[in-house]
Amino acid sequence: MSDMSENSKSQFPLCVDLDGTLVNTDTLIESAVLLIKINPLYIFSMLFWLLSGKAYLKEMISARTALDVTTLPYNQALLDWLKQQGSAGRELVLVTAANQRIANAVGTHLGIFSQVIASSSTDNVSASRKRDKLDRLFGKGGYDYAGNSRDDLEVWSSCRRAVVVNASSTVAAGAAKVADVQESFPAAASPWRALLTAMRPHQWSKNLLVFVSLLIAQRYGEIDLLVATILAFVAFCLCSSSVYLINDLLDLKADRKHSEKCHRPFASGQVSLLLGIQTIPVLLVLSIMLAVAAGPMFFSVLLVYFTITLAYSFYFKRLALLDVLMLAVLYTLRILAGAAVAVEIPSVWLVSFSMFLFTSLAMAKRYAELKSLELEAGDMASGRDYKVTDLPIIAQLGVASGYISTLVMALYIDSSDVADIYHHQRVMWLLCPLLMYWIGRIWLLAGRGELNQDPVVFATRDKISYIVFVFGLLTLLAAR
Repeated sequence: MSDMSENSKSQFPLCVDLDGTLVNTDTLIESAVLLIKINPLYIFSMLFWLLSGKAYLKEMISARTALDVTTLPYNQALLDWLKQQGSAGRELVLVTAANQRIANAVGTHLGIFSQVIASSSTDNVSASRKRDKLDRLFGKGGYDYAGNSRDDLEVWSSCRRAVVVNASSTVAAGAAKVADVQESFPAAASPWRALLTAMRPHQWSKNLLVFVSLLIAQRYGEIDLLVATILAFVAFCLCSSSVYLINDLLDLKADRKHSEKCHRPFASGQVSLLLGIQTIPVLLVLSIMLAVAAGPMFFSVLLVYFTITLAYSFYFKRLALLDVLMLAVLYTLRILAGAAVAVEIPSVWLVSFSMFLFTSLAMAKRYAELKSLELEAGDMASGRDYKVTDLPIIAQLGVASGYISTLVMALYIDSSDVADIYHHQRVMWLLCPLLMYWIGRIWLLAGRGELNQDPVVFATRDKISYIVFVFGLLTLLAAR
């Protein structure tokens, strides 16, 4: 009797949605981001295409992009279950509002679907239109359906049984009201926690550089200036997080091919792309409000920072050597931003020192990435214009730049600028060996393959770096 029941169940086809169900992403948004990465001006073209309907928009975008369906974040639990259903003799049908090109590519890649139903240039197969197509093909109540969104309630109301995947509590409750829920595949984790991870709060330690000018000028006792600098720090954190979100959206394809970056929230599908896109302007507006409160000069520097980071994300990050120079500029801009809060012109010494130092650290970051690639027996860094064979020259350039920054510091200590601020000028010479040791250690760890993150972030978690910093601070206090 049970065998007959199982055979009877297998006669009903199982229709499966794509976006948010079979894959933990939205293929339309991914394709749109790919197009914008090719040329940001396509944003205006997409607005024009949308006037002719969403189906036409999908057609135009998919015709101009090639989404790599082999690296999409598939819902593995659902996929395993579907394969079991298929092995039991059940017909599987992929039915999606995504464009036919993308749906066909997914169907071919997985090889488990007997049919693929998707949107054309004139027909957007979603909600009631999807329901009507399935009713005509299999009859009302003649199929089961797996979906995840509010639009899928239309289909569930007409199917035999529902399979609820990655649905919110509201959608899941709605599905239970209109259909007999056969299976449920809840979301793996909280999207809000994943979104916070995508904002990279661990990287906010870089923005402490806005306090450098305040410390060097010994004006940390001025409360108004201290408060303004704190506002500047928070503004930088929010602005940089918005850029991290943009960067991760643009780097989806490259991140999914990376052994570690594939676990990032967007690349792995832990958080929806739409939520990320909606968060970006919120972070920027909050950042602008705080920047204006910190002062007009700071706001100008922050605007330059945001513009350069966008240029880096869209273009410069793919150019060898120029990318590390741009990173050095971005680090230096944080220091300049701190000076802008105090309405001061930073010294040539400080700018020169920071450019050489941060060029060295940016080189160390690239070296560490290539070293990791070498250990994985790779050759070319995905999304970067570097090869493993570039390791020696990157090390030479990075170490040289780091020790030149020490030379700049030595010349600064011997200058009249220091004599005007510090009474015991010679004590500051102790800073040079401390810096030489720290830079040398960073590169030593990079050469051993033990530097697995940004050197500045690494320093905020490294005991030895803290010791060097404390000794450096004590040296400055002793030189006063």
